[in-house]
Amino acid sequence: PKRIGPVNDLMGFTIAGPAHYYASGHPGAGSNLPDPVGLIESRDAGRTWTQLSRQGLSDFHALAASSRAVLGYDGTLRTSSDGTTWTSLSAPVQPFALTSSPDGAVLLATSQDGPVRSSDAGQTWSAIPAAPLLLLVAWAGGTQDTAVGVTPEGQVLISTDAGLTWDERGRVEGTPQALSANTDGTDGLHVQVVTDTTVMTSPDGGRTFAALPAAGTTGATS
Repeated sequence: PKRIGPVNDLMGFTIAGPAHYYASGHPGAGSNLPDPVGLIESRDAGRTWTQLSRQGLSDFHALAASSRAVLGYDGTLRTSSDGTTWTSLSAPVQPFALTSSPDGAVLLATSQDGPVRSSDAGQTWSAIPAAPLLLLVAWAGGTQDTAVGVTPEGQVLISTDAGLTWDERGRVEGTPQALSANTDGTDGLHVQVVTDTTVMTSPDGGRTFAALPAAGTTGATS
């Protein structure tokens, strides 16, 4: 890992596109950002950040982005089409993690009561029948229907129908902290899980995982 930007305590973070990030949280030592920082944006892969809205007001612990909107939870679930003007949404749970389909129509949220799903951009929500207790969820970049989830115990699951059903794949050791997935359309689904001790990557859709070499281990687990 190599530091590329200022040091801040980013409680919420999401990737909106190539080199395009949104984040929220608290300023680090020497930062001139307000506390909380509200919604901030980077267009250069995290090297510099711009204040967009709700500075001094919102600490979004969960964020998701799509071509339609930014979705954030700061005690209230909020959505914004431009990152500056926000509309409150009603949700049946307190979201721990959020993810959105690329077009923003389907949203998934995890909670201590189980995951919930919206198919109308967050206007209405419903529990997902027979879904596992997911800790983290992430939409797979480059797809409209594939999402990845991980349980508190490190079990990785894949959904290929936009979060309606889930299939178990491999498992990672340690406590999951962050999750992402992507595909370039040629060599399958890649999954990355950050745990409390390392960064685990899978090139085969979450079936097997190996630690990044920089993390000090190279053995695969399944």
